[in-house]
Amino acid sequence: MTAALPLQGKTVLIPRSKKQASSFSDLVRRYGGIPVEIPLIDFKAAEKSAAIVKACENLHTYNWIIFTSSVTVETFFSFLPHFQSDSFPKIAAIGEKTRQRLLKKGLVTGFTPSEYVAEAFVKEFLPLLEGGEKILLPKGNLARGYIAESLRKAGAAVDELIIYETFLPPASRSRLTDMIKGKQLDILTFTSPSIVDHFFETAAAEGLKDSVNDCLVACIGPVTKARAEFYGLIVHVMPDTYTVQGMVNNLATYLTSGGNNNESTI
Repeated sequence: MTAALPLQGKTVLIPRSKKQASSFSDLVRRYGGIPVEIPLIDFKAAEKSAAIVKACENLHTYNWIIFTSSVTVETFFSFLPHFQSDSFPKIAAIGEKTRQRLLKKGLVTGFTPSEYVAEAFVKEFLPLLEGGEKILLPKGNLARGYIAESLRKAGAAVDELIIYETFLPPASRSRLTDMIKGKQLDILTFTSPSIVDHFFETAAAEGLKDSVNDCLVACIGPVTKARAEFYGLIVHVMPDTYTVQGMVNNLATYLTSGGNNNESTI
C-alpha cells in the first residue's frame, strides 16, 4: 500500500498574485495538497513621477542599487526599457529569484544576503560600505523603512523611490470570505506582512476572525510570522530558509511528524 502524501487532501491557501502562484501551487500538489489560489496581494506600477524620471536619468551617479524582490526588478525596468549594463551601479539583491530575474536582463548581482530578510541584508551588507556611498532603493508603497534607515545611520545617502503600489484584488475578498465561512481552508500560508494584513482586513470586516483558529498556519519568515501573531494567530511552521519551497517542505515535515517536530518550526 502506498503511503499517503503529507498534505494529502488538505486545502492550502495560496495567497500570492497570479503571476507568482503557479510554482507555489505545484509544490503543494507534489505533496498531495489541494491548492486554493486566492491572490491577496497584487501590484501596479506607480505613476511615472519626476522622481522616477530623475533616478533613471541619473542611475550612473549611484554606487549601489538595491532590489528587494522580483516585483521590484520588473517594475523598475518598466520605467527603464532601454538601458546599458555599463551605466548600472553595483547591484545588491534579496533572494535567489530576484538575482535570477536580474541575470535574465544581463545584470550580475554583486551582493546577495544569506537570509532573505531586511535584517540579514543590512548586517551582511554594511561591511561593504566605506561611508558616503549613494544608494538607490526602489520599493513598494508599503515596504518597510528598515534598510534605508539602517544604511543612513551608517553614513550612506539613500534615495528611496516608490515605484509600485500594493493592493488587495477586490474579487479575492468575496472568495476568501466564502472559503472561511464554509471552513474550506485547512492550511493558511502567508508570504508577506501585507498579505497577512489583507487577510485580516477581510476576516475582520466579515466578523470571521475566530473562524480560522483551527487552521494550520505557515509563515515564510520572521517578519511575516510576527505580523500573523499580532493578529492572534498561532504560527505552526516557519522555515529556516525563507522561501516558499522551504515553507512547503517544512509543512510536509510538520504534518508527517504529527505536528511534534520542533525542527520544522521556530
